[in-house]
Amino acid sequence: MTRTLSQLENHNEFIARHIGPDRRQQQQMLQVIGAESLPALIADIIPQAIRLPELPATGQAVTEQQALAELKEIAGQNKIFKSWIGMGYSAVITPPVIQRNLLENPGWYTAYTPYQPEVSQGRLEALLNFQQLTLDLTGMEIASASLLDEATAAAEAMAMAKRVSKLKTAGKFFVAEDVHPQTLDVLRTRAGTLGIELIIDLPERAVEHPQIFGVLLQYCGTRGQLHDHRALIAQLKQRDVIVSVAAEFMALVLLASPGSQGADIVFGSSQRFGVPMGYGGPSAAFFACREAFKRAMPGRIIGVSRDASGNTALRMAMQTREQHIRREKANSNICTSQVLLANIAGMYAVYHGPQGLKRIAGRIHRLTDILAAALQQRGLTLCHHQWFDTLMVEVSDKAAVLKRAAQQQVNLRTDLHRAVGITLDETTTRDDLLTLLAILDGGPAQADIEALDRQVATDSQSLPPALCRSGTILSHPVFNRYHSETEMLRYLHRLEKKDLALNQAMIPLGSCTMKLTATAEMLPVSWPEFTALHPFCPLSQAAGYQQMIAMLSRWLVQLTGYDALCMQPNSGAQGEYAGLLAIRRYHESRHQSQRHICLIPASAHGTNPASAQMAGMSVQVVACDPRGNIDLQDLRHKAAQAGDQLSCIMVTYPSTHGVYEATISEVCRVVHQHGGQVYLDGANMNAQVGLTSPGIIGADVSHLNLHKTFCIPHGGGGPGMGPVGVKAHLAPFVPGHSVVQAEGVLTRQGAVAAAPFGSASILPVSWMYIRMMGAAGLRQASEIAILNANYIAARLAAAYPVLYTGEQGYVAHECILDIRPLKEQTGISEMDIAKRLIDYGFHAPTMSFPVTGTLMVEPTESESLTELDRFIDAMLAIRAEIERVAVGEWPADDNPLVNAPHTQQEITGDWQHCYSRSLAVFPAGSADKYWPAVKRPDDVYGDRHLFCACPALSDYQ
Repeated sequence: MTRTLSQLENHNEFIARHIGPDRRQQQQMLQVIGAESLPALIADIIPQAIRLPELPATGQAVTEQQALAELKEIAGQNKIFKSWIGMGYSAVITPPVIQRNLLENPGWYTAYTPYQPEVSQGRLEALLNFQQLTLDLTGMEIASASLLDEATAAAEAMAMAKRVSKLKTAGKFFVAEDVHPQTLDVLRTRAGTLGIELIIDLPERAVEHPQIFGVLLQYCGTRGQLHDHRALIAQLKQRDVIVSVAAEFMALVLLASPGSQGADIVFGSSQRFGVPMGYGGPSAAFFACREAFKRAMPGRIIGVSRDASGNTALRMAMQTREQHIRREKANSNICTSQVLLANIAGMYAVYHGPQGLKRIAGRIHRLTDILAAALQQRGLTLCHHQWFDTLMVEVSDKAAVLKRAAQQQVNLRTDLHRAVGITLDETTTRDDLLTLLAILDGGPAQADIEALDRQVATDSQSLPPALCRSGTILSHPVFNRYHSETEMLRYLHRLEKKDLALNQAMIPLGSCTMKLTATAEMLPVSWPEFTALHPFCPLSQAAGYQQMIAMLSRWLVQLTGYDALCMQPNSGAQGEYAGLLAIRRYHESRHQSQRHICLIPASAHGTNPASAQMAGMSVQVVACDPRGNIDLQDLRHKAAQAGDQLSCIMVTYPSTHGVYEATISEVCRVVHQHGGQVYLDGANMNAQVGLTSPGIIGADVSHLNLHKTFCIPHGGGGPGMGPVGVKAHLAPFVPGHSVVQAEGVLTRQGAVAAAPFGSASILPVSWMYIRMMGAAGLRQASEIAILNANYIAARLAAAYPVLYTGEQGYVAHECILDIRPLKEQTGISEMDIAKRLIDYGFHAPTMSFPVTGTLMVEPTESESLTELDRFIDAMLAIRAEIERVAVGEWPADDNPLVNAPHTQQEITGDWQHCYSRSLAVFPAGSADKYWPAVKRPDDVYGDRHLFCACPALSDYQ
């Protein structure tokens, strides 16, 4: 048969690359399920009333090469100026060995959050390095494994200060007036929902204000001034005021630590440690505090514990899945942090070591001193006398200065009265100093740099001796060993081998959609056209970004059935918060501020109630019926009871129980009848795209997990993006930004993230995915995700009961396996099955969520039939092992399940078990064996002996 040119070109090729099972395999799976065809299966699963009548208008599929060429042309519209704007963002040099072997390596960027520590020891060690770096530079006692950005960290510090304060009747939080404006913007938003009054004033006037429970100071002020806050902090501490300090990571290499000055909480951005600006993100915030406050910290802490054999093992401590336990009483709603970026920052410190960091920081400061001296020689006035890297320069003709800057393709900070700001960085050269001199005074681009260098080396007073760091930093061996590229390459590879990521095996986690992030989708993330832009550069320089964001926003609006989209939230949890804020602001605009009750089904993700609490709402739980669906009778009762106090309901669709609830439209109607709004959690959008949508279901607002449905990689626990889609009536109430206002894109409402478009530099991933899949491919992805889940459910149902199904006996895109009957009969738990899967070479499914004693499996559309069968065979083999326990062949306290996982060290030692070494470690054969680095960590020991730093020097000796 002769094929046409169109067929030979095969524009749909990427769809087949992304989707695992081919047509023949799909038919085999349908036969196992008992379905006549894929359309028939979908028709039996998704209620007809909410089916889309036609494909969304997102266009036809294109090839990888076509999409890359199109996006390259769009990116080429961005203008790469040298940006010395500062404000918490600076140009960096990412060591190539880190860029290629960490940022661009699927062994790092496709890993999941380390809830299973046995298969996560590599990235846990990398995060421990980041925590140790944070501890050394801040001088604090305990550090977290990153937060979303500096502004979010400030809001978390304020909320934490309120939680730990002894001044329970105080309701005011003082903020120094020279914090970064984007930080103040996010603080205002959070304070408004928590009922906290902000006081913004000169830092030295903090002691004049009564009824303050906390204070936020900036060590290096946003305009560059370096502050000595020691006396002020001492005064505040006498009044039991909690003191937070925003600090600059690179400056802390040279400056005395805030901890040594009495700070209680220290935070900031680690972006300057090798993470490109990326038009605002992603980059990791650091966060540290006094040990007394450890149980009130937001985010995740990596702790050092011991495993079942008594060996050192790392794990997430205390905060592990905290929202699912404490719900609205959780410390924060943060679920995704910035693990991949924290790991880059930590490895930047490992690669350069203490001496290398001191050289980099010292060079930045010396160049700043030289520029300051040259400017003063030319008669210009500096607004401050102490600085690290930022100068505020008075100018008489600001317009002329900015015109010369534009001609030289240079960005300066422009929002200062009769002055401009300049923040130098590690990419700054001597020639750059000459360019800056010519821009600022209009004179010749010349100066005797060597003479100025000799002058400032002896005369500079910009870093007062009292604020200079004394003593050593980063003395741990990890920061003093891997300085050659060979050593660094091997260290990164050694850590990678300890982890289980998608480049090795399926990660069958329910509710977290671990699907393919295609290489073509990741390539643009490293393009300088996307990485090199400052988030506050003029919009005219970011035309490519604006076009890409507008296209992606339009596609997402079409796919969701909403009317508008806000791209700011830089995680799913932030998206939830932003959506709930829009609802709250909408009610307030209608003079219905009394509406504060948020209804949440008992099955909901833990971030839902945590986000509702953050948005100032009161949570009421709606029951689920025996089939796992929302109990309509209870919903009607709770909605009527709430009356004119009903704000909204938060629902997930398909439900958290993995079912398309037939009554979802009725749920929306009930809430709307009582004046409430419907928030539809976008966690399970991978089962909606192209088939149904929040808009047709009847929802008013959703966040979209771009790091799930739209292929942005999880990165070991972040980055993420959670843009918010809304119906028209909520569009005026989505987050805006105080620094950048793009007409038609953002509102003037308060911000929820530091940058106007969140983690903008990872948006090309989702743009590429949608462009290469096209509307038909996106629908097919949803269909195959459903097919794969039902295939697993059908093959495993006889061995493990499927807890919830729809009316026709099918599941959605994930299924919940009930382990409780097995545990009751044999003592083998869902934990034992999860750990035994490691011996078979798999990451565990989601354990005990949303139902205790279960495993939730989500295969995604990207897994092939071969991999699905390999997972199913492992689960069936484990079921046979459980049976051997049940009949007494193996004792309940000594069998491969309760002892799993098995390590190399263990099988080479004294073996006294009733089963063989071979069965322990090669249950599925010896090919491509994955070896866990540790056995099960002791969680109780780890929480009782919390230790979140690198091992002591003595441990290396």
